[in-house]
Formats: sequence, C-alpha cells, structure tokens
Amino acid sequence: MIIGDDPILLTPGPLTTSSATRQAMLRDWGSWDAGFNRITGSLCRDLVDIVHGGDTYACVPLQGSGTFSVEAAIGTLVPRDGKVLVPQNGAYCQRILKICKYLGRAHVELKIPEDQVATPAAIEAALERDPSITHVAQVHLETGAGLLNPLREIAAVCQRHGKGLVVDAMSSFGALEIDVRDTPFDALIAASGKCLEGVPGMGFVIARKSLLEASQGNSHSLAMDLHDQYVYMQKTTQWRFTPPTHVVAALRAALDQYLAQGGQAARGARYRRNCETLIAGMAALGFKPFLKPEVQAPVIVTFHAPADSHYDFRTFYEAVRDKGYILYPGKLTTVETFRVGCIGAIDEHEIHNAVDAIARTLETMGVRHIAPQESVG
Repeated sequence: MIIGDDPILLTPGPLTTSSATRQAMLRDWGSWDAGFNRITGSLCRDLVDIVHGGDTYACVPLQGSGTFSVEAAIGTLVPRDGKVLVPQNGAYCQRILKICKYLGRAHVELKIPEDQVATPAAIEAALERDPSITHVAQVHLETGAGLLNPLREIAAVCQRHGKGLVVDAMSSFGALEIDVRDTPFDALIAASGKCLEGVPGMGFVIARKSLLEASQGNSHSLAMDLHDQYVYMQKTTQWRFTPPTHVVAALRAALDQYLAQGGQAARGARYRRNCETLIAGMAALGFKPFLKPEVQAPVIVTFHAPADSHYDFRTFYEAVRDKGYILYPGKLTTVETFRVGCIGAIDEHEIHNAVDAIARTLETMGVRHIAPQESVG
C-alpha cells in the first residue's frame, strides 16, 4: 500500500496507484516497437479473461478517458437505425443519453430515482412497450451515488427479448464479478484508471467478435471507430494512431499485480473491507450514507453533508486534503452530498486515517451537527 508524502486519492478515479505501477511509466516506448505491441496484445487477452470471454470476445483499447470508449462502443456497435433504452438513475446514465443524442441514435430514457436500482421488471416492461428498441445501455455501477444495478438479471431480460446489451462497467470491472457465461452482453466498457489501479488515459471495449466484424460503417467518427481499430490491430498488432504508451505500460504493471494478488475476488474483498471500515467510521462521527446497504457498491460512498451552518464543502475539502486525503464532491441533484472512494492501492488502515482526518477537520471548523438537513429540527 502507498504511504508517503503524496495525498491519498479517495475518489472514483484517478486513484492512488502503487509504486510499481508508477515505476513502469519511467521507460519510453516506441509505438511501433514489437515489445510494446506485445504488451498491448497481452493486456487485451488478460482483460478478456477477467470476464471469461474466451475466443468469442475481443478487447479493443482506445486512447482517452472511459467516456471516449463508451461513445465509441455505442457509435460502432449500435447501428445507425438502432434504438437504445437507457435506464437512468444517475449522472453517468445521463451521459449515455447525451452521447446517444450527439450520435443521432434514437433513444428512450427510463427514469429511476437516484437511490433506486434499475429493476429487470422495469426494463422488461419498457421493452414490451416499445418493440423498436434494439439495445439496452446499462451502467453497472452508477458512481454518481455508488449504486449497484443488478446486471446479471438485466442481462437475462435482454437475452430473453433478443436485445443487445452494452454495459458501462467503468467503476465495477475488475472488482465485482462479471462473467459472460451467466451475464451475456454485446459489449462491456471500462478504463485503465479504475479498479485495475492503473493510471487514466486508456479505455477499452470487450465486445463479441462477431458484432465487431459486422459493424463496419456504423461509426460517425474515424478516431472512435472500434471496427477500424480492431481490424487494424488484428492485421498489424499496432494501434492506428499514437498510443498512450506510458499508460499502457502502467496498466500492464498494475494488471500483473492484480493477478498476483488474487484477481477479482481478492480485489473485491479488499474494497469491501475498505467500504465497511469507511461506513462504520463515518457513522461513528454521525454521517449518514445516501444509499441503503443493499444497493451500496463497495467502490464509492455518498454521504449526506452536515446541516451545520459552519459546514462548507470547499473549506472541508481543502482542510482534509491538507491532512493527506482527497475527497470528491457530490454528484446528486436533489440533496447536498460528498463522496468518499474506497478503491485504489489502499487498505482499511488508510481508511481509518482518513476518517480521523475528517473528524479533526470538523472539529477545527466548528461543525457539530453532522446529521443531514432533513434530520435536523
């Protein structure tokens, strides 16, 4: 675990990385170098293996943030005459709707409260109401609140109705189990700087090979055409355009550590311990999580902001940062909140220290009423 002068990032990504991962970025690579291309190839194979994709799926990496790859997946794998159902219970679902609008893809919003999951029954009802829907774009873990949607059950509904499923697994991939053998999907999108504990700069799409091969001409963008990227990489082993070489090398190092530490099961268990430690410690201070325990993912926790008049998020944030921990602002539209991440190269000891830093900050600020506004008389 990282302990040093740098602040600990308690955010949903970028996040705190190990010294070995950062060390991997000290070497420069040529983009056509055979050694670098072998790194790319090994990464793609290992990422497919995490979801047990076998020979049926391929991983297509893409330069940029995770959102770049979400847009690329929708733009490439949803035909131009397709129609996308988006179960919407948070900020990243809203982003998919915005992407569909930019791409000119017909779409349907299924609105769900920010503290409730997208239920298979609601999705099935929406598909039955509108048979013209061809795809469902589902955010697995809505990091706007930290809410976990029931992906396996939603995948079963999509399969039963013959609809394509595009999964935004940005904040769940690598930590929470996703297995194509019981959770079939057309495509899954994630990124380097999340639960794999790499650095930001590379997204990737794990997609059915048959769909990739049949998607030529769908994309409106050259840079985000996954079909073109896939075909070119199959022929040459190279990226089409300048790759994020240092990011790729760091992800290879991070993935080596991930596998050596026990893979998804071990990573998920560590994050769950972090999350449980965080919620217990914050509860002892009087903080209330926004979500109910049964829908809370062990990746990031949203807490109600204190109702105390002395509380100000910017002051609170800067004071906690000065003590070595970087928090994250709230993403909700209905109530004032802030978020604390449980992921990265940290364990429950750092979480204990972070809670202590929060307690000392509140004392210094003179914040005594921790309960949220609706709980204060």
